[in-house]
Amino acid sequence: MEGQGEQLRGSDEERQHLYVSVQAGQILTDPEAAAYELDIVANEEEVSRLRELFEELSSMAEAELGYYARPVAKSDHDETINGASDEIITRIYRLLYECGTESTRRHISSMGLL
Repeated sequence: MEGQGEQLRGSDEERQHLYVSVQAGQILTDPEAAAYELDIVANEEEVSRLRELFEELSSMAEAELGYYARPVAKSDHDETINGASDEIITRIYRLLYECGTESTRRHISSMGLL
């Protein structure tokens, strides 16, 4: 099984196989619970970092909604907001790559994000 070999990677901390939906910002223990895109093998610290990144992305999305809901001419601030979201997404995928199974790593590599 692909995930079992992955459990030896990294620190001695207990690692568990998890299923991640970046679009929904979810980290699942049960692959049948909801749709997911990627599977990872992560320890508690890595899961915590991933949750924090999902929270940052969610907060940024809320800020973008408020900003773009105003009828204002396009400005340089648009680039700053979009760049911040892109940077968080890149950090999420970098962490997912580090914790990812072989198939997850291949998928992320094929996306050309890193």
